[in-house]
Amino acid sequence: MSRLGDLYKAMETLRKEGLSLNEDLERQVSELEENIIKKEILPVVTETIEPALKQVQRELVLVVDYHPGLPISVSLSRKTNITELIDAKRLEADPEVEHKEFGPRKTKRTQIAPKTGLCIRRKDGSILQEHDAATTFTSAIIEAGLLKVRELDVKFCRINVVSTTKDKKYGHAQREAAPGLYVLTHSSTKDKKKILDKINTALKMGWKVDIVQ
Repeated sequence: MSRLGDLYKAMETLRKEGLSLNEDLERQVSELEENIIKKEILPVVTETIEPALKQVQRELVLVVDYHPGLPISVSLSRKTNITELIDAKRLEADPEVEHKEFGPRKTKRTQIAPKTGLCIRRKDGSILQEHDAATTFTSAIIEAGLLKVRELDVKFCRINVVSTTKDKKYGHAQREAAPGLYVLTHSSTKDKKKILDKINTALKMGWKVDIVQ
């Protein structure tokens, strides 16, 4: 069995045993899956289609639409490169941020703040509210437009909230919202609200952002 098959089998076994996956494990599984696809699946696909394309004498973009269990659909785009196809400018890699390292805390926290979430009421009256603040935060930024938010240059911990690079220290709290675009969720619910309020004002989204228990 391939590495990808082994991964899916392991996940299915956990589900059958009734074990739920926490956010960190889901992230690790997603990153491993993507890494295997990039390193093992895409090279095979490239090797397979390359001989057939050698007779083509112009640049083109092929779009492969794949859904498990269904026939593969391959479409031809008249665009000459992928950036034209997705109608987006080429993204430059963000510089790595140097973080100060502090020693371990000497005092232990005696109280833990109650878990809070976010609720966003859109101007049409509909509501955006996921199961946790980080997911609501990420979904809201996707709705506002990843590139539009990135251009606002809103930062937290000196990292662009929508970055093109995974941070060495806070990479575990960056969610890949689109290929090569990561949303930083390392912030308190209160700070997430402040960031969304700033985005709301700048992009005129018409949101009303509230913290909920």
